[in-house]
Amino acid sequence: MEYQNPIDEARRYVANAEEVINKGKYDPETKLYKDKKYVRMAGDTLWKGCLIALDALLQVRKGKGRPSVKKYQEAAAKRDGKLLQYLNTGYDLMHLTMGYDGCKEKKVCDAGFERARAIINYCAKLMPNQLYVVG
Repeated sequence: MEYQNPIDEARRYVANAEEVINKGKYDPETKLYKDKKYVRMAGDTLWKGCLIALDALLQVRKGKGRPSVKKYQEAAAKRDGKLLQYLNTGYDLMHLTMGYDGCKEKKVCDAGFERARAIINYCAKLMPNQLYVVG
């Protein structure tokens, strides 16, 4: 049995996403990353890190099947309006714009990283500081 703090784990995902996006080779002249593959991978990694923090806070994984973004939105709306705003913009930036579209614009990617940190930090603020059992 392994004990792990989900906030630390979520922050590890953000650090991993930074390593991934740097492989995309940023072009300062165009202000774009050259390879959208790495933008997509970084966006997916950021979003998964956010889900780790959100899962720990909102406990939406109870029941059958995978929770949809709607389930997260409903739980966040019940918990905290600011969290819901963070969740909605984070989903758009990290999951859709970076993860699906592979938007190579550096400003967009930077906003995704900023939003991921905001979500994780806000989840940390809302939950008690304790260890969670994994596995």
